[in-house]
Amino acid sequence: MSLNLRQIEVFRAVMITGSISGASQLLLVSQPAVSRMLSYSEQRIGFRLFERVKGRLHPSPEARRLFRDVEHVYRDVQRVNATVNDLVQQRQGVVRLVCSPSLGHQLIPKAVASFRDHHQQVRVSLECTRNIMLRDLLLEHRADMGISLFPVDHPNLEISPLFETQLVCVCHREHPLAAQNRVEVETLPRYPLIGYSVETPFGQLVQQLYETHGLAYQPAIEVDSPHYACGLVRNRAGIALVDDFSVHSGISDSLCALPLSYTQSLVVNLVHPRSEPLSQLAQTFTEHLKDAFREDFVA
Repeated sequence: MSLNLRQIEVFRAVMITGSISGASQLLLVSQPAVSRMLSYSEQRIGFRLFERVKGRLHPSPEARRLFRDVEHVYRDVQRVNATVNDLVQQRQGVVRLVCSPSLGHQLIPKAVASFRDHHQQVRVSLECTRNIMLRDLLLEHRADMGISLFPVDHPNLEISPLFETQLVCVCHREHPLAAQNRVEVETLPRYPLIGYSVETPFGQLVQQLYETHGLAYQPAIEVDSPHYACGLVRNRAGIALVDDFSVHSGISDSLCALPLSYTQSLVVNLVHPRSEPLSQLAQTFTEHLKDAFREDFVA
């Protein structure tokens, strides 16, 4: 005895237009098709929806009562279609990002600004945090996608490389190393090193670099991010090994960034829950991120 959506649509069209011909024009179907659907609906529910008087249709009291609920259904359907249209046009929604701190000072903000220029109705949520927290936020579905400077290893997360950057040596412009074209790794222990705890990805990376060359990793100062390391270098506290992104965000006339004799690459990764494919908006943001990288870091 229930009506399906097509029967409801035909009933509403007849109610609005007051005739079979009007309903056929509204629905872009033939008049016989509307008449058959209306008759079938009345047979199905067991009472007449319209009285036929001199060729015109007059809604019954039951039809008038039913029409109020049909209008509510129609508005809900309109909202569904509007949402679908917004999703297709990428006009509304939320993109929840989480990223490594090194990426959150310049590269990600530039990509977010570019993305928002094209999608002004989309809200962007951005949080910069360490790799462990980044992983947990994704696993707990509190973020849609992560942009990480280091691999995030978990079976429930999908990781895809986006682009590469390099580890560089940062010193003060007046430091003896500033006159060189590149820094020999073996000469690093001659100078106070601003390093990182070996419990952090950066600390493990720099420690591995030192040990590969038979050097003892003994930082004079420990910090928890390359951005702080650049601040200490700027104040002549020592030298530091940082990623290219941190150099760009903290660059000033007092800093000098030099390549190392031993190339140490860093891969920026896109991470998201394996069970949830990236939305169209998230994929579009990724393209803006790649564009921002090419503009600033690709010669």
